[in-house]
Amino acid sequence: MKPIQVGLLGIGVVGTGTFNVLRRNQSEIERRAGRGIEITMVADLDVARARASVGPDITVVSDARAVIANPDIDIVIELIGGYGIAKTLVLEAIAAGKHVVTANKALLAVHGTEIFAAASAKGVMVAFEAAVAGGIPIIKALREGLTANRIDWIAGIINGTTNFILSEMRSKGLDFEVVLKEAQRLGYAEADPTFDIEGVDAAHKATIMSAIAFGIPVQFDKAYVEGITKLSSQDIKYAEQLGYRIKLLGIAKRRPEGIELRVHPSLVPSKRLIANVEGAMNAVMVQGDAVGTTLYYGKGAGSEPTASAVIADLVDITRLHTADAAQRVPHLAFQPDAMSDLPILPMADVVTSYYLRLRVADQTGVLAKVTGILADAEISIDAVLQREADEVGGADANQTDLIILSHDCAEARMDVALARMQALTTVLQPIVRIRKEELA
Repeated sequence: MKPIQVGLLGIGVVGTGTFNVLRRNQSEIERRAGRGIEITMVADLDVARARASVGPDITVVSDARAVIANPDIDIVIELIGGYGIAKTLVLEAIAAGKHVVTANKALLAVHGTEIFAAASAKGVMVAFEAAVAGGIPIIKALREGLTANRIDWIAGIINGTTNFILSEMRSKGLDFEVVLKEAQRLGYAEADPTFDIEGVDAAHKATIMSAIAFGIPVQFDKAYVEGITKLSSQDIKYAEQLGYRIKLLGIAKRRPEGIELRVHPSLVPSKRLIANVEGAMNAVMVQGDAVGTTLYYGKGAGSEPTASAVIADLVDITRLHTADAAQRVPHLAFQPDAMSDLPILPMADVVTSYYLRLRVADQTGVLAKVTGILADAEISIDAVLQREADEVGGADANQTDLIILSHDCAEARMDVALARMQALTTVLQPIVRIRKEELA
C-alpha cells in the first residue's frame, strides 16, 4: 500500500525530532500502522535551515499554504505554535480535508471548541497527544484507557521549567530569581519565561485535560492561574519541616456543582510519589472511581520525547484513515452531542486546605488573636509551627514566623480571615498563603 504522506509546518526542535524518529524507526512504525508514513513536504520560513535538517529528497517551501494545497498530503503536522497564524492554518487544513496533528496546547486550550467542531463537520481528525506532557501518553490514557471510569480529579506537574526551579530551590536553598537565571543558562527556561513561571503553560494543558476527563468544552479563560514567582526558599524549607514539598500543580476536580480548574503552587505530602518528581520531569495523577489512583511519569518536553507523541498520533490517524468518522474516538472522549454543561467554578468556591506564614511581633497573645480569627471564620487548624525569635535572628530578633496548616475550607472564607489577620498591627508583613493538596 502506498505510504501515507505527511506535510510538516515548522521544523524547529520538535519538528526535527519528529522527522528523525520517523525516519529512524520507519520499519517498526510501519509494522504497527499497517502502512508506511512519510514526511514528504516541509514548510518553514528558514528554508535553508529546514533543507539542512531534512536533506535533498524532501520538498521544502517557505509557504505553509503550499503544503495544505498539495492534494497528495493526507496529514498536516502543525508545530508553529501560538494562537495566530497557527489557528488559521489548522482551520484551512481541516477545510481542505486534511487530518491534523498538533502539539499546540495554547491553540487548543483557547480555540479547541471551534477547531474540533470544524474537524467533526469535515469528517477529519485532530490529534494532539504531544500538546500535554510531551512524551507521556496522558491524552490517550484519559480518552481511551480510562474510558470506563468516572474521573474524580486530575493533578499534574505539567511544566518542566517550574518543576526544575522548585527542585533546585528545595535542594540548594536558593531563592527564585537565582535559580531562574540558572535555568535559563542551562536551557530549561526561555529568555522570556513568563508563560512557564506564571503558570500559563500549565493552565493550557490542565484545560485540555479537564475537557477530556469531564466531557466539558475547553475553557481556558475560566481557569485560575497563579505561578511560582512569589515563592521563597523559606516557605519551601518550612513545608519540608512539616512533611510537604511545594509543586506547581494543574488541578481539575469534579464537584456536584461544577468543575474546579486551577493552576497554582501546592503543598503535597512528601510521601506521595508525585511529590518526589524532580528536575524537569512531568507527572500526572488521575483518580477514577473504578481504577483508583493512577500515575503517569516521564519527560514532558524535548525533541524526541515530544516527537514520540506526534508520531503516535500519526499512527492512530493512519490506522483510522479510511474508517467511518462516526466510529472514531471523539476528540474530547465524549460524543459531541453528549458534552456536559457543568460550569467552571470561581476560585472563591474552590475547597482546599492551606499553608499560611505570618511574620508577627514576638508578643504574648498574637497566636490567640490569629487562631480566634480563624475560629470565627469556621476554619479549623491542622498544625502550627512557631519559629523562635532567635531563629529568625538579626535585626528581626523581636519577630517570629507563625506557620499554620488549615483543614479544608472554601477559598472565600479564607479570604475573609486573611483580610482580618492582615489588619492586625502585630502582623508585620504580607501573609503568605499556599494551597495544600493531600491527593489521597
